[in-house]
Amino acid sequence: MRYDLNLLPVFLALMEERNVTRAAARLGITQPALSNALVRLRDMLQDPLFIRERYGMQPTQKAESLAPGIAAAVARLDELILGQQGFDPAKAERLFTIAPNSYVEFVLVPAIVARLRERAPGIRLRLTPYGTDLAETGAISGETAMVLGRIVDPPDNLVVQHLMDDGLACVVRADHPQVNKRLSRKQYEQLKHVNVLPAGRLRAGLFQALERQGLRRDVAVSVTHFLAIPEMLAVTDYCTTLPMQICRHLAGDARLKVLPAPVDLGTFPTEMAWHVRYRHDPAHQWLRALIGEVAMQIAKAPAP
Repeated sequence: MRYDLNLLPVFLALMEERNVTRAAARLGITQPALSNALVRLRDMLQDPLFIRERYGMQPTQKAESLAPGIAAAVARLDELILGQQGFDPAKAERLFTIAPNSYVEFVLVPAIVARLRERAPGIRLRLTPYGTDLAETGAISGETAMVLGRIVDPPDNLVVQHLMDDGLACVVRADHPQVNKRLSRKQYEQLKHVNVLPAGRLRAGLFQALERQGLRRDVAVSVTHFLAIPEMLAVTDYCTTLPMQICRHLAGDARLKVLPAPVDLGTFPTEMAWHVRYRHDPAHQWLRALIGEVAMQIAKAPAP
């Protein structure tokens, strides 16, 4: 029997998305083309594979049992084929999809883009959100080249590399009437706070650090991105607690001042994870090395 290997990525995309429209968008094909591929998949594997239900496509028992083997086979094929291909970054024309959390997007991505412009101007990046679920990023299926942030409980098909650690500091407006050069524990607990709610584990890490130190915050407002904070602090007497690398950027704003946290809040890691199928891909290896180089350089920058 002849097998159409082009159908295997379709199977994996449907397993991941459980939705024909989203799976088609991930693969870069039209919805009718994916529906046609699903018909051929069902014929090839002699099973309905996915049953349409109210909230999406649910895999059959056979699809569930086949998924690990198909994922491993596709990963192995990628290693065999991509590993034989050379890679010249100066001449490469390629698009990489990466999933950084909001911290990485603010701190690392601009420097990564600048480095790519110098060394590999034909390489383009597409950023996709890194939410609370690794599966949503496409990293587990391999549709996304890598995920960047705090990686907790990764599945076996992801390789994880530590990039850097960062600490935490506080920011208030430069002419704050209650805070001079130091921020005491009492002041910290009496002030109103702006809380940033990035998706994922960075938020949990700050909450846990405060809890370990028995430090309380009176949160007046919560925002969804670091970029919202400077304007909020500049017109209030509020305080915020942020990663030091972000504080380095805010230290250049004359309206604000950066202060040490009143207690040691520890550090948190930034990591990079990628699907095992890209372990030996020369282009992916090169990009991962560049990102590691950028992270190392930024981590060595002096504290604000």
